Amino acid sequence: MGHTDTLLAMGGAFVAAAVLARLGTRIGLPTIPLFILAGALLGPHTPGFVLVQDPHDLGMLSSLGLVLLLFYLGLEFHLDDLRAGGRKLTLAGIVYLVLNVGAGLVFGFALGWGTSEAFVLAGVLGISSSAIVTKVLVDLGRIGNPETKAILGIIVIDDIFLAVYLAALQPVISGADSAVSAVGQAGKAFGFLLVLAILARWGTALIGRLIATKDNELLVISFLGAAVLMAGVAEMFGVADVIGAFMVGLMLGSTSSGDRIRELVNPLRDAFAAIFFFAFGLSIDPGDLPKVVVPVLAAVALTVLMNVLSGLFTARMYGFGPEPTAHVAITLTARGEFALILATMAATAGLDARLSPFIAGYVLVLAVLAPLAAGRSHRPARLLARVMPGDRSGKATEAETVEEPPEPVGVER
Repeated sequence: MGHTDTLLAMGGAFVAAAVLARLGTRIGLPTIPLFILAGALLGPHTPGFVLVQDPHDLGMLSSLGLVLLLFYLGLEFHLDDLRAGGRKLTLAGIVYLVLNVGAGLVFGFALGWGTSEAFVLAGVLGISSSAIVTKVLVDLGRIGNPETKAILGIIVIDDIFLAVYLAALQPVISGADSAVSAVGQAGKAFGFLLVLAILARWGTALIGRLIATKDNELLVISFLGAAVLMAGVAEMFGVADVIGAFMVGLMLGSTSSGDRIRELVNPLRDAFAAIFFFAFGLSIDPGDLPKVVVPVLAAVALTVLMNVLSGLFTARMYGFGPEPTAHVAITLTARGEFALILATMAATAGLDARLSPFIAGYVLVLAVLAPLAAGRSHRPARLLARVMPGDRSGKATEAETVEEPPEPVGVER
């Protein structure tokens, strides 16, 4: 691909994603599925104008989008928020993961696509989208709701699980040729994570002094360089690059420069994340989607069921009424960036070719369905009122106003 073609592809990708997202947001659709749709419509597998013939032509920009997404999530994550939530919040998060990841693993084996594929599907079905969940809560004006603190607390648990899960998944999908080799790869990955965790816990002050500067230009160069470099080092140790970026964000978010970094990274994150979703859309062949429509619909139904069960469990602990319970269950149903990360890893590892169209269809359905349903949660709340004991008014009960889960995390500052 020549220099001119590269510029045309990059510029066209940004413009196409922006135009389609503008149209979609007018009717209340989230941007992630619209970016994916823009890529699919302008890719080599769809009749008509082709903007980019090969998705790999945007590979570096796409990788940078992933790095910045996870770097930002690391910036917003605070261990103190999790500790403040106590045992109740931790239990709600664990139950959410057990139900959703467990159901995803069983579903993966039931499809019969392979063992590695089943473990990928466990993460695809099991982990909610921090980006979409946060955007929905902000757009609907629910940041101050009592149940929102529980929702974001569960997202924190998801983020912790994600780091461990990706480290464990790497040797599984890379096809380690023996148990010893697999254990060795996993040990190297977890050893690297342990070093990063120690730095995050006890090295924050030193890191803060190294990166501190009053010049915004130097600060951007410093944190961007640190995130990309650590992502590369992580890959050397068999850990997904995005986890290296996440851990750098975790460290820098607690420094004196943390607030400025969050503000400066926002436009970079949004721009390059859009390219990641657009590039994923380029790889989608709409002709493959009919082959996986039945598994996609089955997975969507399973995810909705597991989220309702998780929402009911959370409501029982916190004393939520039917409407807040519906908010918890529906909002956390969204799937997005993490599922696409797993799709990218699966494609790189040469796993079953049906995984990519399945994940694309699954993400598209839930990334559209969850925000739309969240804005109309009064309807499922009426159904939940029939099965929930105690208060059936749909209003917050006394327990909701007394309980103090952690302050919201993962929200634009």
